Amino acid sequence: MSRDDDLQRLLLAVHALTRIAAIDTQNDAPSAQWRTLTLLRDHGPQRLGELATLSRVTQPGMTRLVHQMDAAGLVERHRDPHDSRVSVIVATDAGLHALDHWFQSLRAALAPHVADLSDAEWEAVRIAAGALSARVGLHSPSAPEKIGASR
Repeated sequence: MSRDDDLQRLLLAVHALTRIAAIDTQNDAPSAQWRTLTLLRDHGPQRLGELATLSRVTQPGMTRLVHQMDAAGLVERHRDPHDSRVSVIVATDAGLHALDHWFQSLRAALAPHVADLSDAEWEAVRIAAGALSARVGLHSPSAPEKIGASR
């Protein structure tokens, strides 16, 4: 099996675990909401177009999502300090709190599905999570590390 095959299997497994956990949490918020809050947390305030690009959604789709999130108090629109004609999207404290709560729920939902991993398997998850997180610029602890820490 090639490295490309390994990466594909890893990606598909992570997507499957994410879907399973989303179903188990019975959270009806769109995944794009959590992705958007994570991007704002990790990258700071963003222009709408930049946020759409980072989140891989269309600008009209991001506009609708931001409107819904703004109405829910999860984000706010602020004037861009460098260009008063443009607004930037900022996560609110309530949005960041909701994101933290969602990650806690996600970890709790995932835990039973991976509870039987051996210490060696957890070490492999930790190493893979660290290596891949570093490649994509994630500096916060990954969910598998937090799940393993709760064992």
